[in-house]
Amino acid sequence: MDKLPTHMTAVAISKPGGPEVLIPEQRPVPAPGPHQVLIKVAAAGVNRPDVAQRSGSYPPPPGASDLPGLEVSGEIVALGEGVTTRKIGDQVMSLVAGGGYAEYCLTHETHAMSVPKGFSMIEAGAIPETLMTVWHNVFERGGLKPGETLLVHGGSSGIGTTAIQMAKAHGAKVFVTVGGQDKVDACLKLGADAAINYKTEDFVAKTKELTNGAGVNLILDMVGGDYIDRNYDAAAVEGRIVQIAFLGGPKASPNFAKLMVKRLHHTGSTLRPRSVEDKAAMVSAIEAKVLPWLAAGKVKPLMDSTFPLKDAAKAHARMESSQHIGKIVLVV
Repeated sequence: MDKLPTHMTAVAISKPGGPEVLIPEQRPVPAPGPHQVLIKVAAAGVNRPDVAQRSGSYPPPPGASDLPGLEVSGEIVALGEGVTTRKIGDQVMSLVAGGGYAEYCLTHETHAMSVPKGFSMIEAGAIPETLMTVWHNVFERGGLKPGETLLVHGGSSGIGTTAIQMAKAHGAKVFVTVGGQDKVDACLKLGADAAINYKTEDFVAKTKELTNGAGVNLILDMVGGDYIDRNYDAAAVEGRIVQIAFLGGPKASPNFAKLMVKRLHHTGSTLRPRSVEDKAAMVSAIEAKVLPWLAAGKVKPLMDSTFPLKDAAKAHARMESSQHIGKIVLVV
């Protein structure tokens, strides 16, 4: 193994603001602590929380790197004290609490997953955060069962395109909302049973029509705002709604009587502040239940675009344009 450099290129947030505040700079290569591994990063996925952190609305949790980046792929090049599950040279992908926009990144040994067979490093860098978000919110919190109906808002996003494939692999029926015909086509090609263009159709009326008036069993919502009350209308009796973001704003005035009358369950979660143990349990479940779908080709990241690490600002501009379909990835 070559001697590790003392410094690396990383993309830092110079101040809260637009994409232009993402500036490449030199940082010391981090040293792994107990049970941590150091990854030489090959690719880092770009996710909405990175945009929120950059704009100043989603600070990193205590103890996490101040650098953005929540998922990476690469090769393990150093081990901290007490590491038993990983070795130098392992090709891995991992959820990280921050620091992904860099040439080297730390993760806990229990959060690193082996790169699935047949996956490129760029594809592997596009999937850990997305897999964990969908697994936890759709399957663990949302309790999706085979034969049920799932409605995904933001169906053409990285989360949405992964949710379509995972839910279909599980035997569920999937409807999505998207904002354009190209996105409708992409989601149907991935296996969605219906794709609703919210610019031309009312998703409540359409989901009712698709379910013979019953409504959907589970809704994965990243929009919030006025969608909250409409989700209550679109949901079936005993339906579940899982909130993972508020792109349309976190404040709303829904009619909560619908919650009682239909016996709805409305929950939500964030991933980044969860404990090392919580994330390790999710990784373990994903390795057992989801990685076989990846190995079988049933779930694969839909790639939108790649950018060199130094062009992270351009990647963020692409994400904020909302023109992307699938994942945006930084290549190191």
